Amino acid sequence: MKTTTASICTIGDEILIGQIVDTNSAMISRALGAAGISVTRMTSIADNRESIITELSNELKYNDIVISTGGLGPTKDDITKDALAELSGSSAYVRNAAQEAIIHQILGARGLDVLDINLQQAMVPDSCEVILNRRGTAPIMVFRFPEGKFGHPAALYAMPGVPFETETALGEVIEDIKAHFKHNDIYHRTIMTYGVAESALSKQIAKWEDSLPSDMHLAYLPNPLTGVRLRLSVYNADEDAKERADARIEALKPLLGQNMYSDRDDCLEAVIGRLLKGSGKTLSIAESCTGGEIAHLITSVSGASEYFLGSVTSYAPEVKQKVLGVGADIISSKGIVSSAVAEAMAKGVRALLGSTYSLATTGWADATGDEHEPAGTVWVGVSGPSGTHSKRFHYTNARKINIERFAASALDFLRREIEKDGNQAY
Repeated sequence: MKTTTASICTIGDEILIGQIVDTNSAMISRALGAAGISVTRMTSIADNRESIITELSNELKYNDIVISTGGLGPTKDDITKDALAELSGSSAYVRNAAQEAIIHQILGARGLDVLDINLQQAMVPDSCEVILNRRGTAPIMVFRFPEGKFGHPAALYAMPGVPFETETALGEVIEDIKAHFKHNDIYHRTIMTYGVAESALSKQIAKWEDSLPSDMHLAYLPNPLTGVRLRLSVYNADEDAKERADARIEALKPLLGQNMYSDRDDCLEAVIGRLLKGSGKTLSIAESCTGGEIAHLITSVSGASEYFLGSVTSYAPEVKQKVLGVGADIISSKGIVSSAVAEAMAKGVRALLGSTYSLATTGWADATGDEHEPAGTVWVGVSGPSGTHSKRFHYTNARKINIERFAASALDFLRREIEKDGNQAY
């Protein structure tokens, strides 16, 4: 069976000049991949009528599906709709009453007047079908092209550029694609690991990977905040694909040991949340070099209030001493970035807030350092029912990336300490 292919195009000068980061393409690509559609290209197009028509026409020649985002706003610089009307041979614009009703609802809820310029967004080329945008004012326009136009049947889905609007409408777009194009069934399983490099991990599981049948493929997806994601995919999945893939994953787990922290697409902060919630335990945090990054990650998980008590951002030595009870003698003799200070901070915040577990960080995130530790060093302390322990990590990145890696390493160290007490999250 021929693989159905797709291209993803972002439209807007703001992406080309780096003013905003394109997150839509990755989101759309994941959804297409899960639906069995092969993404061949991602491209960005300037806010220029000729460029939009030329580039989208070219993508439609070589792909069955093109999904574009952006350029559909109410202002004069949003020219995509007119370009699409020309590309599709539209002869007139028609009003979509359902989208107009949504425009009135959205603007009314915000206490804003409904202007003519807003209502113009409900006017669409007569050559398109409409998928309603329930979170915004510009509808999703679907243009279907016969075989004679580009040498094969093709479809163009023009979506808004606002990420949460795109995300909301994406499910309906994917369902429409499935209804009109052949798609391969794909089954995915994911394993999350932390604390082992991609190359070392590959060597560690080489025999297992070499034994995979030809219809299974393993992908390594490293990320500083989440570790190395292992994704096992079965393409052209048959009826027993799930059972076969699940059996392979179960055989993989013992090879990964404690480096594995979840058998689903996950993150460390969510796993820690399940560990704590499942055992009725609580957490407090004391941060120095990470400046609240860890508390931010923990509270990004829904339901964190059930186990997270609070945090102290003890950036200055005086706060470490006065609030957390870290002895001035420890700081002067061991250094502000040290095992002793990290453990004292963890003990101090645990006592202060009365939590089951506590986590603390102290480090040098950028070019500074001292006679005790170089730049890029963080000491992490964890205090809990089985005692207080610490671990050193060292990275050689820019300040922002170091802080992110400090936070992720601290969360993983905490996760391992909680699991030592016999708790499991998966």
